[in-house]
Amino acid sequence: MRILHTGDWHLGRTLEGRSRQKEQEQFIDELVEIVDFHKVDLILMAGDVYDSVNPPAASEQLFYEAAARLTSGGRPLVVIAGNHDQPERVSSVSPLVLRQGITLVGLPTSEPVTIHAARTGEIAKIAALPYPSEARLGELLAGDSGEEELRLAYSARVGKLMQLLGREFTPKTVNLAMSHIYVLGGVESDSERPIQVGGAYTVDPSALACGAQYTALGHLHRAQRVKGEGMIRYSGSPLAYSFSEAGQAKSVTLIDVAPGGEPTFEEIYLRCGRPLVRWSSTGGLQEVYTWLDEGRDASAFIDLEIRLSEAMSMNDIQRLRKSREGIIHIRPIYPQMEMELEQISRSRMPVQELFRKFYQRQTGGAEPEDSLIELFLQLTEEERRQPEEGEEN
Repeated sequence: MRILHTGDWHLGRTLEGRSRQKEQEQFIDELVEIVDFHKVDLILMAGDVYDSVNPPAASEQLFYEAAARLTSGGRPLVVIAGNHDQPERVSSVSPLVLRQGITLVGLPTSEPVTIHAARTGEIAKIAALPYPSEARLGELLAGDSGEEELRLAYSARVGKLMQLLGREFTPKTVNLAMSHIYVLGGVESDSERPIQVGGAYTVDPSALACGAQYTALGHLHRAQRVKGEGMIRYSGSPLAYSFSEAGQAKSVTLIDVAPGGEPTFEEIYLRCGRPLVRWSSTGGLQEVYTWLDEGRDASAFIDLEIRLSEAMSMNDIQRLRKSREGIIHIRPIYPQMEMELEQISRSRMPVQELFRKFYQRQTGGAEPEDSLIELFLQLTEEERRQPEEGEEN
């Protein structure tokens, strides 16, 4: 049986107000091409269909159209809800689409999904566990427990559910598992909305040991394998949704597996989606304009860090943004300002006053506009939220 594993579509997501709808439509077109070309027997969508519990109508329409196209010709599609999804919204149309071969699982259940592959005649049993929040598990896990005790209790509950879901696995069926969780050891990025409190809602890989030959996971946006029983993988997201994912190659996962056999997998890399890139200029505005004139990263969204010796005006910022609509962030870095910012913790002077004095000194006494001060404060807050080098969460 040939299976395609995907997840974390996040339909409706934007990037600092920029729509990603067109890119998501291109992804669906490419995904349909892939499943047709590779003669896929079954599609697993591992959660986060949407980016919010109340997605735009255009996003819902895109999902329904995608489901119809992917199941054309009798190919089954199994979808679970992720932590971004409203589970009832995901599964609400189940009575209408089940005959089409579309199985939508919104809330955790103890019943596995059974799929018949038309091309091979094989039967797949799927231990499908949507995002198991504390509320969805129907069990109070927090109480007065410490983090480690809470994590162990959460893992144990997830493990119990997986065991129940895998009880119909047999040597004659293709045995699969699917969930939307954070498994201990997975590499995160900052575009994933946390589904754990201080790491408490992480799951030990041993909790997934239910006899599945392949376990399809969603939530982490970087495609990766996780150690554990059988083969356990995150497919990753189809698009880069934050600059922490800059440079990542996006893909879907193709699996071949027979009853009782070892699965093999292949990453199918995607062409769709605008790249997210980070520019770091040490040559000032002129260097940035040279890059723009050369057409560098013409189709990309850009996070720009620029080192300057003189204060940047609002006109400079506006000119840059007009030069390339893909410029998302502009972070001017001033050597003297860097040193003075380091001293903020030892000073009672508000940061906006520090910036005002710096601006006056650099411009010979000119007063910065209120809008420029506000922009500086926003950039300072963005910089404060940036992960340290080497971190992704």
